[in-house]
Amino acid sequence: MRMNEHFENHRAVLDTVRRFERMVAQHESVFFDLEDFENIIDHYVTNAEFDKALQACEAALGQYPFSTELLIDRAQVTAMRGDYTEAERQIDHVADLDPTNADVAVTRGIISTQRGEFAQAVDFFRAGLEQEPEREDIHFNLGLAFQSWQKFKSAAKHYKQSLRLNPDNETGVQELLHCLDITARLEEHEAFFQRFTDDDPYSATAWYNLGQYWYRREDFTKAAEAFDYAVTISADFYDAHHWLADTFVCQQEYLKAIPEFELAYPTGEPTDEALCNIGECYEKLRDWEPARRYYRQALEINPAMDEAWFGQGVLLQEQERWLEAIHYFRKATELYADSGEYWSALGAAENQVGNVVSALEAYEKATEVAPEDAQGWVSWSAILYEQGHFTEAVELVRHAVELHPHEAHFHYMLCAYLLADGRMREAYNTLETALTLSFDQHVLLFDYFPELREQPGLKRLIEQFRK
Repeated sequence: MRMNEHFENHRAVLDTVRRFERMVAQHESVFFDLEDFENIIDHYVTNAEFDKALQACEAALGQYPFSTELLIDRAQVTAMRGDYTEAERQIDHVADLDPTNADVAVTRGIISTQRGEFAQAVDFFRAGLEQEPEREDIHFNLGLAFQSWQKFKSAAKHYKQSLRLNPDNETGVQELLHCLDITARLEEHEAFFQRFTDDDPYSATAWYNLGQYWYRREDFTKAAEAFDYAVTISADFYDAHHWLADTFVCQQEYLKAIPEFELAYPTGEPTDEALCNIGECYEKLRDWEPARRYYRQALEINPAMDEAWFGQGVLLQEQERWLEAIHYFRKATELYADSGEYWSALGAAENQVGNVVSALEAYEKATEVAPEDAQGWVSWSAILYEQGHFTEAVELVRHAVELHPHEAHFHYMLCAYLLADGRMREAYNTLETALTLSFDQHVLLFDYFPELREQPGLKRLIEQFRK
């Protein structure tokens, strides 16, 4: 399918979905043909809106009660919602009606995958392939089963076959790249993705997939080139515009990113994500007013968008309007409590206005939800150090050292805390490690803790390493 046809079909599907949703909202009875219902159900499944997908299945079966395809759709959606017993009952009924249908085995495979019975799932999917060996969706489901089973090489093999049969499967591209990344085999698959553009240089999808490959490789220049080809071939390829913008962001080319984010949605139909991304670009450019405007527009579309609340907090923080920033950071943590970044920002703002207890609580929460983030431990320890709780500060900054043992900065902080706690031998051992890792960074010790300039033993040790 040519890309312009793909987008025309996509727009038609969205129009059908909107018409169906209006019907449901207004309790109207509107006729859809079978293909329309299949498209509606597929749209909801693709977007993981399984309750809506089941609602569409029931509405469709109300008009086409003997459709085997719809009965299978309903069984698969029921499995995706986690109701495995009911899904099995439904697919057993389909098997009685049509025992040779390959989708019976596929549905049983989906149920087994959802249940974590991966070996059984693979057997079911392979049985389906024996009946219909060129089914790209069966290869894709085999990929998902193997991936869930932690067998990433086998998963990659089936994702690749799925993409050979259907290069338009964007989810398949992402899952394949993940499997190749986790098995450190990305580099050796350049030819696989390049071949699609060689076979059809006018395929926007092929260039888009190649862009995804280079993006995952963190070669943002080549990724941008590929995404640029995709949008040149198909100007309304919104996802490609989004990824092109994102590659510019990764290269800190925010002025280039902004117009691409503006093209990442149909005219007059901005998304909250695009508006928030534009706001962040203006924030990085330190252009506060348009940044604030775009963040607010994003919240008008989606008041529960935590990124936009956080972004407004960052704007205020950058302008040292700490008290106002607290409100926005708190709202962000209320909407998404699992972000260490949000809690750390809230802790910093609370500390700036003198709310030490609230700051400590925020940093404690930051380390609870993101223990792998060193910044939370460091910031928490710094407040304790300022409060004279040296032993506690030592224990906290040790977490940062454990997370980043080769980062001299954290060793220097630990040295200072140990000195303040009177643990001289440990402090000097830690300083030796820090000086070995980076002698030049020893000035940080005195930047953070100017009182240490008068420590004679410290000076002597530093001078020994200088020589």
